[in-house]
Amino acid sequence: MRMLFGLVLLAGIALAGGAVYLAKDRIGEYQMANAQAQAALAQIVPTVNVFVADKPLKYGQQLKRDDVRQVAWPQNAIPEGAFIDPEILFPENNDELRVVLRAIEKDEAIMAVKVTEPGQDTGLTSRLERGTRAFTIKVDVSSGVSGFLRPGDRVDVYWTGRINIEGASQRGSGDVTKLIQAGIQLIAIDQSAGGERSEAAIAQTVTVAVKPNQVAALAQAQSTGKLSLSLVGAEDDTIASSIEVDQRSLLGIQNETVKVEIEKEKVCTIRTRRGAEVMEIPIPCTN
Repeated sequence: MRMLFGLVLLAGIALAGGAVYLAKDRIGEYQMANAQAQAALAQIVPTVNVFVADKPLKYGQQLKRDDVRQVAWPQNAIPEGAFIDPEILFPENNDELRVVLRAIEKDEAIMAVKVTEPGQDTGLTSRLERGTRAFTIKVDVSSGVSGFLRPGDRVDVYWTGRINIEGASQRGSGDVTKLIQAGIQLIAIDQSAGGERSEAAIAQTVTVAVKPNQVAALAQAQSTGKLSLSLVGAEDDTIASSIEVDQRSLLGIQNETVKVEIEKEKVCTIRTRRGAEVMEIPIPCTN
Protein backbone atom coordinates (compact mmCIF):
# COMPACT_ATOMS: atom_id res chain seq x y z
CA MET A 1 0.00 0.00 0.00
CA ARG A 2 2.79 2.38 0.93
CA MET A 3 4.61 1.44 -2.28
CA LEU A 4 1.53 2.23 -4.36
CA PHE A 5 1.15 5.59 -2.63
CA GLY A 6 4.76 6.39 -3.33
CA LEU A 7 4.41 5.54 -7.02
CA VAL A 8 1.32 7.72 -7.32
CA LEU A 9 3.13 10.59 -5.61
CA LEU A 10 6.12 10.31 -7.94
CA ALA A 11 3.82 10.19 -10.98
CA GLY A 12 2.01 13.30 -9.75
CA ILE A 13 5.26 15.17 -9.23
CA ALA A 14 6.47 14.20 -12.75
CA LEU A 15 3.21 15.33 -14.34
CA ALA A 16 3.33 18.63 -12.47
CA GLY A 17 6.91 19.25 -13.57
CA GLY A 18 6.04 18.47 -17.17
CA ALA A 19 3.07 20.83 -17.04
CA VAL A 20 5.23 23.64 -15.65
CA TYR A 21 7.85 23.09 -18.39
CA LEU A 22 5.22 23.13 -21.15
CA ALA A 23 3.61 26.24 -19.74
CA LYS A 24 6.97 28.01 -19.54
CA ASP A 25 7.70 27.11 -23.19
CA ARG A 26 4.29 28.37 -24.30
CA ILE A 27 4.71 31.62 -22.41
CA GLY A 28 8.12 32.17 -24.09
CA GLU A 29 6.65 31.61 -27.57
CA TYR A 30 3.80 34.01 -26.79
CA GLN A 31 6.20 36.69 -25.59
CA MET A 32 8.34 36.32 -28.74
CA ALA A 33 5.29 36.53 -31.02
CA ASN A 34 4.06 39.57 -29.14
CA ALA A 35 7.46 41.30 -29.54
CA GLN A 36 7.48 40.59 -33.29
CA ALA A 37 3.97 42.00 -33.63
CA GLN A 38 4.97 45.16 -31.76
CA ALA A 39 8.04 45.59 -34.00
CA ALA A 40 5.90 45.21 -37.13
CA LEU A 41 3.44 47.81 -35.87
CA ALA A 42 6.31 50.22 -35.17
CA GLN A 43 7.40 50.00 -38.83
CA ILE A 44 3.98 50.91 -40.22
CA VAL A 45 3.96 54.53 -41.51
CA PRO A 46 0.87 56.59 -42.31
CA THR A 47 -0.08 56.69 -46.00
CA VAL A 48 -2.03 59.00 -48.29
CA ASN A 49 -3.78 58.12 -51.53
CA VAL A 50 -1.89 59.65 -54.48
CA PHE A 51 -2.87 59.63 -58.15
CA VAL A 52 -0.49 57.67 -60.41
CA ALA A 53 -0.53 56.81 -64.11
CA ASP A 54 -2.36 53.56 -64.85
CA LYS A 55 -0.48 53.27 -68.16
CA PRO A 56 2.33 55.09 -70.02
CA LEU A 57 1.28 58.62 -71.02
CA LYS A 58 2.86 60.53 -73.91
CA TYR A 59 3.45 64.22 -74.49
CA GLY A 60 0.33 65.98 -75.82
CA GLN A 61 -2.07 63.26 -74.62
CA GLN A 62 -5.22 64.33 -72.79
CA LEU A 63 -5.37 63.12 -69.19
CA LYS A 64 -8.61 61.26 -68.49
CA ARG A 65 -9.97 59.59 -65.37
CA ASP A 66 -9.35 56.16 -66.88
CA ASP A 67 -5.65 56.99 -67.24
CA VAL A 68 -5.02 57.32 -63.49
CA ARG A 69 -5.64 55.43 -60.25
CA GLN A 70 -5.00 56.06 -56.57
CA VAL A 71 -2.41 54.15 -54.56
CA ALA A 72 -1.31 54.34 -50.93
CA TRP A 73 1.86 56.45 -50.70
CA PRO A 74 3.99 57.04 -47.58
CA GLN A 75 2.96 60.40 -46.18
CA ASN A 76 6.56 61.51 -45.61
CA ALA A 77 7.63 60.70 -49.18
CA ILE A 78 4.94 62.27 -51.37
CA PRO A 79 6.51 63.94 -54.48
CA GLU A 80 6.16 67.71 -54.60
CA GLY A 81 3.18 68.72 -56.72
CA ALA A 82 1.53 65.28 -56.63
CA PHE A 83 -2.27 65.22 -56.83
CA ILE A 84 -4.13 63.86 -53.80
CA ASP A 85 -7.59 65.42 -54.12
CA PRO A 86 -9.63 64.22 -57.15
CA GLU A 87 -11.48 67.54 -57.16
CA ILE A 88 -8.22 69.32 -57.95
CA LEU A 89 -7.04 66.92 -60.66
CA PHE A 90 -10.47 66.74 -62.32
CA PRO A 91 -12.53 69.79 -61.29
CA GLU A 92 -16.25 69.08 -61.47
CA ASN A 93 -17.12 72.58 -62.71
CA ASN A 94 -14.64 72.35 -65.62
CA ASP A 95 -15.19 69.94 -68.51
CA GLU A 96 -11.83 70.72 -70.11
CA LEU A 97 -9.09 68.16 -69.55
CA ARG A 98 -5.45 68.53 -68.61
CA VAL A 99 -2.78 67.65 -71.20
CA VAL A 100 0.46 65.78 -70.56
CA LEU A 101 3.54 68.03 -70.90
CA ARG A 102 6.19 65.37 -70.24
CA ALA A 103 6.15 61.62 -70.75
CA ILE A 104 4.85 59.78 -67.66
CA GLU A 105 5.59 56.10 -67.03
CA LYS A 106 3.14 53.56 -65.59
CA ASP A 107 2.76 53.84 -61.77
CA GLU A 108 4.54 57.23 -61.79
CA ALA A 109 2.94 59.93 -59.68
CA ILE A 110 0.99 62.58 -61.59
CA MET A 111 2.65 65.91 -60.75
CA ALA A 112 1.63 69.46 -61.57
CA VAL A 113 4.84 70.15 -63.54
CA LYS A 114 4.05 67.32 -65.96
CA VAL A 115 0.50 68.32 -66.89
CA THR A 116 -1.20 71.55 -67.90
CA GLU A 117 -4.00 73.32 -66.15
CA PRO A 118 -7.46 72.19 -67.34
CA GLY A 119 -7.90 73.44 -70.90
CA GLN A 120 -4.50 75.15 -71.05
CA ASP A 121 -2.57 75.25 -74.33
CA THR A 122 0.30 72.76 -74.64
CA GLY A 123 2.46 75.08 -76.76
CA LEU A 124 5.71 76.69 -75.72
CA THR A 125 3.86 79.40 -73.83
CA SER A 126 2.90 76.83 -71.19
CA ARG A 127 6.59 76.10 -70.59
CA LEU A 128 7.70 79.71 -70.16
CA GLU A 129 7.91 80.98 -66.62
CA ARG A 130 6.99 84.55 -65.77
CA GLY A 131 9.60 86.96 -67.14
CA THR A 132 11.21 84.51 -69.58
CA ARG A 133 11.18 84.42 -73.38
CA ALA A 134 11.72 81.70 -75.98
CA PHE A 135 14.76 82.07 -78.26
CA THR A 136 15.86 79.70 -81.03
CA ILE A 137 19.51 78.79 -81.65
CA LYS A 138 20.77 77.18 -84.86
CA VAL A 139 22.82 74.02 -84.24
CA ASP A 140 24.39 71.15 -86.17
CA VAL A 141 25.95 67.79 -85.33
CA SER A 142 29.02 69.37 -83.73
CA SER A 143 27.45 72.34 -81.95
CA GLY A 144 24.32 70.43 -80.85
CA VAL A 145 26.03 67.69 -78.76
CA SER A 146 25.54 65.10 -81.53
CA GLY A 147 21.78 65.03 -81.17
CA PHE A 148 21.67 63.96 -77.52
CA LEU A 149 19.74 67.03 -76.38
CA ARG A 150 16.22 66.70 -74.97
CA PRO A 151 13.63 69.27 -73.89
CA GLY A 152 14.21 69.96 -70.22
CA ASP A 153 18.00 69.63 -70.45
CA ARG A 154 20.29 72.48 -69.40
CA VAL A 155 23.19 73.69 -71.54
CA ASP A 156 26.06 76.16 -71.45
CA VAL A 157 26.38 78.37 -74.55
CA TYR A 158 29.82 79.26 -75.95
CA TRP A 159 30.54 81.90 -78.60
CA THR A 160 33.43 81.62 -81.04
CA GLY A 161 34.34 84.56 -83.25
CA ARG A 162 36.97 87.10 -84.18
CA ILE A 163 37.48 90.25 -82.20
CA ASN A 164 38.58 93.18 -84.33
CA ILE A 165 38.97 96.32 -82.26
CA GLU A 166 40.57 99.34 -83.86
CA GLY A 167 43.78 100.21 -82.09
CA ALA A 168 43.72 97.00 -80.04
CA SER A 169 46.92 95.22 -79.17
CA GLN A 170 47.83 91.76 -80.40
CA ARG A 171 46.32 90.33 -77.20
CA GLY A 172 42.95 91.96 -77.89
CA SER A 173 42.37 90.65 -81.40
CA GLY A 174 41.97 87.28 -83.14
CA ASP A 175 39.67 84.24 -82.68
CA VAL A 176 38.20 83.85 -79.20
CA THR A 177 35.88 81.30 -77.56
CA LYS A 178 33.92 82.61 -74.60
CA LEU A 179 31.19 81.30 -72.30
CA ILE A 180 28.30 83.73 -72.69
CA GLN A 181 25.37 81.92 -71.01
CA ALA A 182 25.46 79.16 -68.37
CA GLY A 183 22.80 76.62 -67.41
CA ILE A 184 19.96 77.77 -69.66
CA GLN A 185 17.03 75.38 -70.14
CA LEU A 186 15.94 73.83 -73.42
CA ILE A 187 12.18 73.82 -73.99
CA ALA A 188 12.05 72.45 -77.54
CA ILE A 189 14.18 70.58 -80.07
CA ASP A 190 13.37 71.53 -83.66
CA GLN A 191 9.54 71.69 -83.61
CA SER A 192 9.09 69.18 -80.78
CA ALA A 193 8.58 70.17 -77.16
CA GLY A 194 8.17 66.59 -75.93
CA GLY A 195 10.99 64.67 -74.28
CA GLU A 196 10.00 61.19 -75.46
CA ARG A 197 12.75 60.72 -78.07
CA SER A 198 14.23 57.23 -77.75
CA GLU A 199 17.18 57.73 -80.12
CA ALA A 200 19.63 60.52 -80.80
CA ALA A 201 18.52 62.76 -83.67
CA ILE A 202 20.52 65.56 -85.27
CA ALA A 203 18.65 68.77 -84.57
CA GLN A 204 18.78 71.89 -86.67
CA THR A 205 17.48 74.26 -84.01
CA VAL A 206 16.96 74.30 -80.25
CA THR A 207 14.71 76.67 -78.34
CA VAL A 208 15.73 77.97 -74.93
CA ALA A 209 13.91 79.86 -72.16
CA VAL A 210 15.88 82.98 -71.19
CA LYS A 211 15.46 86.50 -69.83
CA PRO A 212 14.99 89.41 -72.27
CA ASN A 213 18.56 90.67 -71.75
CA GLN A 214 19.83 87.15 -72.52
CA VAL A 215 17.81 87.17 -75.73
CA ALA A 216 19.68 90.29 -76.86
CA ALA A 217 23.04 88.74 -75.95
CA LEU A 218 22.30 85.50 -77.79
CA ALA A 219 20.99 87.32 -80.86
CA GLN A 220 24.13 89.47 -81.04
CA ALA A 221 26.38 86.44 -80.53
CA GLN A 222 24.59 84.37 -83.15
CA SER A 223 24.89 87.11 -85.77
CA THR A 224 28.59 87.77 -85.15
CA GLY A 225 30.03 84.29 -84.61
CA LYS A 226 29.28 80.62 -84.01
CA LEU A 227 27.40 79.25 -81.00
CA SER A 228 28.19 75.86 -79.47
CA LEU A 229 26.26 74.05 -76.74
CA SER A 230 27.68 72.05 -73.85
CA LEU A 231 25.29 69.67 -72.06
CA VAL A 232 25.03 70.05 -68.26
CA GLY A 233 24.52 66.93 -66.12
CA ALA A 234 21.06 66.28 -64.70
CA GLU A 235 22.32 66.35 -61.10
CA ASP A 236 24.91 69.09 -61.63
CA ASP A 237 23.95 72.19 -59.63
CA THR A 238 27.17 74.12 -60.28
CA ILE A 239 27.29 77.27 -62.40
CA ALA A 240 30.21 77.66 -64.79
CA SER A 241 32.30 80.75 -64.14
CA SER A 242 33.68 83.18 -66.70
CA ILE A 243 35.63 81.28 -69.37
CA GLU A 244 37.54 82.80 -72.29
CA VAL A 245 40.17 81.13 -74.49
CA ASP A 246 42.01 82.65 -77.46
CA GLN A 247 44.62 81.15 -79.80
CA ARG A 248 47.59 82.41 -77.81
CA SER A 249 46.36 81.08 -74.45
CA LEU A 250 45.34 77.80 -76.10
CA LEU A 251 48.87 77.27 -77.42
CA GLY A 252 50.51 78.59 -74.29
CA ILE A 253 52.14 81.54 -76.05
CA GLN A 254 52.97 84.41 -73.76
CA ASN A 255 52.90 87.97 -74.95
CA GLU A 256 56.35 89.47 -75.32
CA THR A 257 56.99 93.17 -75.12
CA VAL A 258 59.06 94.20 -78.09
CA LYS A 259 61.28 97.14 -77.34
CA VAL A 260 62.02 99.25 -80.37
CA GLU A 261 65.03 101.47 -80.06
CA ILE A 262 64.82 104.65 -82.11
CA GLU A 263 68.15 105.56 -83.58
CA LYS A 264 69.10 109.08 -82.81
CA GLU A 265 69.52 111.34 -85.79
CA LYS A 266 73.21 111.84 -86.57
CA VAL A 267 74.35 115.45 -86.59
CA CYS A 268 77.54 116.60 -88.38
CA THR A 269 79.28 119.84 -87.53
CA ILE A 270 82.35 121.83 -88.46
CA ARG A 271 84.32 124.00 -86.15
CA THR A 272 85.37 127.54 -86.99
CA ARG A 273 87.35 130.00 -84.95
CA ARG A 274 86.43 133.60 -84.67
CA GLY A 275 89.19 135.20 -82.79
CA ALA A 276 89.42 133.46 -79.42
CA GLU A 277 85.92 131.83 -79.79
CA VAL A 278 85.42 128.37 -81.35
CA MET A 279 81.98 127.78 -82.95
CA GLU A 280 80.35 124.55 -84.20
CA ILE A 281 78.20 124.94 -87.29
CA PRO A 282 75.91 121.95 -88.28
CA ILE A 283 76.26 120.73 -91.85
CA PRO A 284 74.68 117.84 -93.82
CA CYS A 285 76.37 114.51 -93.14
CA THR A 286 77.93 113.02 -96.25
CA ASN A 287 78.39 109.41 -94.91
